Amino acid sequence: MSTTTKKTLVPEYMLEFQCIGSECEDTCCAGWKVTVDQDTYKKYKRLKDEELSPIIDENIKRVRSKASPSNYARIKMDTEGSCVFLNEQKLCSIQLKKGEDYLCHTCKTYPRIWNNVNDVVERAATISCPEIARLALLNPEGIGFQEQIESVEIGLQFSNHINTSKQVKGKKLQKYFWELRIFTIQVLQYRQYKLEDRLLFLGLFYQKVQEYMNNSEEDQVLQLIGSYTNMLQSGTIDKMFADVPVNHTIQMKIIKKLTDRRFFQGGVNQRYTECYTECLMGLEHFEGMKEEDTLTRYIDANENYYQPFMKNHEYILENYLVNHVFSKVFPVTLDKNIFEEYVMLIIRYALIKLQLIGMSKYHKTAFSTDHVVKLIQSFGRAVEHNQAYLTNTKSLMEENGFTTMGYMSILIKN
Repeated sequence: MSTTTKKTLVPEYMLEFQCIGSECEDTCCAGWKVTVDQDTYKKYKRLKDEELSPIIDENIKRVRSKASPSNYARIKMDTEGSCVFLNEQKLCSIQLKKGEDYLCHTCKTYPRIWNNVNDVVERAATISCPEIARLALLNPEGIGFQEQIESVEIGLQFSNHINTSKQVKGKKLQKYFWELRIFTIQVLQYRQYKLEDRLLFLGLFYQKVQEYMNNSEEDQVLQLIGSYTNMLQSGTIDKMFADVPVNHTIQMKIIKKLTDRRFFQGGVNQRYTECYTECLMGLEHFEGMKEEDTLTRYIDANENYYQPFMKNHEYILENYLVNHVFSKVFPVTLDKNIFEEYVMLIIRYALIKLQLIGMSKYHKTAFSTDHVVKLIQSFGRAVEHNQAYLTNTKSLMEENGFTTMGYMSILIKN
């Protein structure tokens, strides 16, 4: 493997991360489709190995529709949904026999996410890995970042490539990407205010940015960031949102519907199923139950279990949001509708929150950070890696007129 020296930017949790292999409570080798890149596929076809070659020939099949160099073939899972190359110790037989260089790009990089911003290589990770979830979410000091010089593989495939000095047709805000990103993370980590107030404030900001985009006034964005930064530091944001009403009825109706859609779509991992079941049992929401009774229990769970717990653990959700913003290069949609990205961020937050509220009632005083990490990690697998669900959710919200700041405040405010 050829490497080159590059400047990198990494969240501090990545400096501690090490795969724990067979000790992991989940496996990254089961429960989803694994794509094989073209170079690795050809390497596998040239391989002469009495044990591995027959398994490769039988279980790695070409993608015939919309194939690409990165999505060239797929590994067939066994009847239990696990990778056929997984041994009894939950370790990869290809890596054990041939080394890491023989892993396809998907397996070699997971759970890492690589982006390139202004020729700086950014290395983050997806929260769907249990060890990453623990390291990223459970730091009460919040997620910090480090610049360093590292050896990076030549030809590394990046999830996103952004150059703020280059004018790209349609990408009206590309030159302001860094300023928008820094401001977003600054707001999310500004603990003088409750997280829900920070999210409401961020929504007003991106609503205004969207107005500028609609009116071709993108050159006003830097001034807007300056004025909103002054507001943030004024110490009065909480008063600004003190009178925003709470509407648990609409909140629960929207998010419960979105949660159910994902669960009944199928292909949900066991850990997420357990969390979903605990949420339903906590809210005593079973077939035939009256909606108003479930709502009463939802409000009780929020007030008596979820809120008291989150008073000292809100940093976990903050860390989830910051990791999403950094790893997904939010706001990556720098063209037509930047507010949509904010909407999808809030939907993720609200989906997690509703399920945690139900789970907190189920576990009562035993509710702990372990339960929160389990839900967010398994949510990462079930939702973050399911683009079809995210796309359908976005369409559903748009069709029902739910993508306004008014509806976002309903999803945020508890």
